[in-house]
Amino acid sequence: MGGSPLRILVVGAGIAGLAVARALRLAGFRPDVTERLPPIERADTGLYLPGNAARALRRLDLDGPLRPLGQVIHRQRFLDASGAPLCEVDLDGLWAGVGECRALPRAELHRVLLTGAGGAVRHGAEVSAVEPRPGGVTVGFTDGTSEEYDLVIGADGPHSAVRTLGALGGPPRPAGQVVYRGIVRGGPQVADWTALLGQRAGFLVVPIGAGRLHCYADEAGTTIPADPLARLHELFGSYGGPVPEILAALDDVHVEITEEVELGRWYQGRVLLVGDAAHATAPTLSQGAAMALEDAVVLAESLQAAGSVDAALVAYESRRRPRTRWVRDRTRDRNRTRDVPPALRDPLLRGRGGRIFQEHYRLLVDPL
Repeated sequence: MGGSPLRILVVGAGIAGLAVARALRLAGFRPDVTERLPPIERADTGLYLPGNAARALRRLDLDGPLRPLGQVIHRQRFLDASGAPLCEVDLDGLWAGVGECRALPRAELHRVLLTGAGGAVRHGAEVSAVEPRPGGVTVGFTDGTSEEYDLVIGADGPHSAVRTLGALGGPPRPAGQVVYRGIVRGGPQVADWTALLGQRAGFLVVPIGAGRLHCYADEAGTTIPADPLARLHELFGSYGGPVPEILAALDDVHVEITEEVELGRWYQGRVLLVGDAAHATAPTLSQGAAMALEDAVVLAESLQAAGSVDAALVAYESRRRPRTRWVRDRTRDRNRTRDVPPALRDPLLRGRGGRIFQEHYRLLVDPL
């Protein structure tokens, strides 16, 4: 169906929606993209992209614009709360032949995707109704307008309006973590992806270029603290390694509850969900953006290869479910390690941690 006059609506102009729009344009389609929020600058946080994300970006012909941005990451280092080594993962070896790992500000990836998608996003267009019709969908907007489409793609995140309006599932469920994100400038010198593991909490720091560090911390729980910065100092004030200098330099933090979305199906009629709208997980494996980018590549391929939209949606979901299920299951596996007391966990990681953590990505090294 490549190059066909299909009318396609992509709802959501985050990473998933813009990646889908880019993939569809490369396949010869011309989707509309809507976003309920105004065109505001993205939150000042960082993003780590594993090798399979780089492969998907290459398939989207966006590896060139990304190359000068951020910093390539060659190694993951796991430390205990004092800063003593636990284990390492050689990322160049793990992702050999797939793609390099890169960390960068989230806003920079968003700008590259926006340009790649053609830059035309209808902001302030909130979907109020998704009504199936023979061979298509009628979409209503809160401004009272409506449009007819052959395919509607919900890329509007864990709290997807399309998922609710299309009767594909309810709200996400808490995954059991409170996460804190921020960017530090002028902090300590950190060359690698570096995580310090404590008791039911962890602190991660990743260089993202130009002397900036992306900081990610989490703790078990489901309640956002009244003073996130004070809570970070309370949780991690006794940690070693680079943490004390980072805490001293950190002056702003974004906090949220991690959520999961697990659905029986991702499409109904001509309404399809992609990215976090379909399969959100906790960010433990840094696969949220990667899975969205992969979704975009596979969806465009499926629409090109199939003889009908309905056949394409069947093919798309059958290809994507095994990988997203693997990510969900491995994420839960790794999250369970936070409940193991460090006295038991740390000796295991010193002996086998590198192999254990590398195994979490085994399926994702394989082709899409």
